[in-house]
Amino acid sequence: MSDNYIVSARKYRPQTFDTVVGQEHITTTLKNAIKHQHLAHAYLFCGPRGVGKTTCARILAKTINCENPTADMEACGVCPTCQSFKNNTSFNVFELDAASNNSVDDIRNLIDQVRFAPQQGRYKIYIIDEVHMLSAAAFNAFLKTLEEPPPYAIFILATTEKHKILPTILSRCQIFDFKRITTTDIVNHLHSIATKEGVIAPEAALHVIAQKSEGCMRDALSMLDRIVSFTNGMLTYSNTMEHLNLLDADYYFKLVDHMLSQDVSGTLLLLDQVLEKGFEGDVILNGLAEHMRNLLLCKDPRMAKMLDVPNEHKPIYHEKANQAPPSFILSALNVINESELQYKNATNKRLHVEMCLIRLCYLLQVTAAVDVKKKLSELAEESGVRSVGSGGVVVNNEAPKPAYKEPAPQPAPVKEPEPPKQQPVQQPTQPTPPIPQPQAPKPAQPQNSNNTGAPPPSAARRISKDLLADIGNDIGAGNADQRELTQELATEVLEKYRQHLRDQKRSVYHAQFMAMSVEALPPDEIRFITPNDLTDAYVKELRDVLIDFFRTHTGIGALRITSEIRIDPNTIQVKEKVLSKPEIYEAMAAKNPVLAQLKDALNLQIEY
Repeated sequence: MSDNYIVSARKYRPQTFDTVVGQEHITTTLKNAIKHQHLAHAYLFCGPRGVGKTTCARILAKTINCENPTADMEACGVCPTCQSFKNNTSFNVFELDAASNNSVDDIRNLIDQVRFAPQQGRYKIYIIDEVHMLSAAAFNAFLKTLEEPPPYAIFILATTEKHKILPTILSRCQIFDFKRITTTDIVNHLHSIATKEGVIAPEAALHVIAQKSEGCMRDALSMLDRIVSFTNGMLTYSNTMEHLNLLDADYYFKLVDHMLSQDVSGTLLLLDQVLEKGFEGDVILNGLAEHMRNLLLCKDPRMAKMLDVPNEHKPIYHEKANQAPPSFILSALNVINESELQYKNATNKRLHVEMCLIRLCYLLQVTAAVDVKKKLSELAEESGVRSVGSGGVVVNNEAPKPAYKEPAPQPAPVKEPEPPKQQPVQQPTQPTPPIPQPQAPKPAQPQNSNNTGAPPPSAARRISKDLLADIGNDIGAGNADQRELTQELATEVLEKYRQHLRDQKRSVYHAQFMAMSVEALPPDEIRFITPNDLTDAYVKELRDVLIDFFRTHTGIGALRITSEIRIDPNTIQVKEKVLSKPEIYEAMAAKNPVLAQLKDALNLQIEY
């Protein structure tokens, strides 16, 4: 029986256009071309592997030579031409593998065969598979025949890499782009084959096979044959995942649950279980990223169609998606993507994955803090707070601007102002505001029936004590230890920063800061005194770092860092003049007269 066994990819290979899976845009065009006798002399079928390029080429070759085609332009399968094609005895269909026949001589032999008319049927069809493997010389030798072949010759070229084919070849062919087969189409086709073979295969298991095949029907059928042999015809979701070496989605659901509860120990223990099963860290990171993407898609019902998971898992994804905030999922995707990019260069890969998962455990706490600050900021803006910084809360004392601009009225020359034409609406719960002190006159705000109206200036000042306490505790708690800026304090913090540079072994920066000094300019300025331009450039480069460091160690929130170059006159060295050779001799003779006497006594001539 083993001699008669045929793999599913060959046994269930499509024999008609209607049985081709997932390529309706190709098969419909070819059938219409046959029906209306609009056949081109050269076709180019291109697309990924296992999507039906060679299969469609063979079906086209059989159909155009069929003696009794059906009404919808399918081969009858019973005429002598169809039977000879089925038995591989047809003299009108030639298949050439360009990967092993890529020389000029092979193309010349093909051209010699083209000159002979078909013995049976109307056309001679030449199917050249993997045509991109032809050499440049072979392509050039093929150009003339491909452009003007005999009326009975049709060339069908197939390739997975269209970009490697010469443009002169592409321009002579009618190009058909095959697409990847969708997961749904593969699942339906596998289910029909499993039913014919008497194999028990649930939809979840077939869905996993379809996902793993990545749109290639041949790979899907090969995996189905393997798993049928492994399970003795009883496929389940668990044994399919085990045989394909895939990680079950339940592990990812548990990981996300541990992350949302900030359970670091549970997360690392679950990671250890996964690693003991033989999975690599990059597989875990990639699967977790895909899982997070699916959770994000479940947030919007309109994107449910993009969720490529088994139908029985979709309710679980929708339930878990409601438990995870969108900010957490987006931040988690960024962290996982960064870890995936750095995984290849990591020396300790297990520690790299563990650190990624630990960061994800504390990610919810970080995103929650960001959301709290954002809400506080929005609440502060609604209440009239202009800005909130490390120094505390600043209240906007300016009156809110009206919804539309109106020219300001001229101040009256008398003491008592004239009654306005339209009285502004007063707040029912507030007393009449007192007359402001003599300043720039402010225009009266008319009532706008289409607007609720902005609160009066006094309302912006009346911020509740609870709001101020909440904002101050959240982002201004550091002001409790604030001290007064003095020269001793500035010098002390500078010495701490020098020690910090020394501990960090940043010798270049430490040497530059040892040449500096500081001046305290109360209430909020610290000026660095530098001896030269180079040292001053270091202060400007590290200005933000210095501000953070000095704010932390002084407790002063609103702190400014400036620098000034002061050259010490005691350190200025007078440049010595470079003497010429005669001047050197005169200086030596002036210092030691005996040298000149010796020169005269010996009647020497010095050559400079």
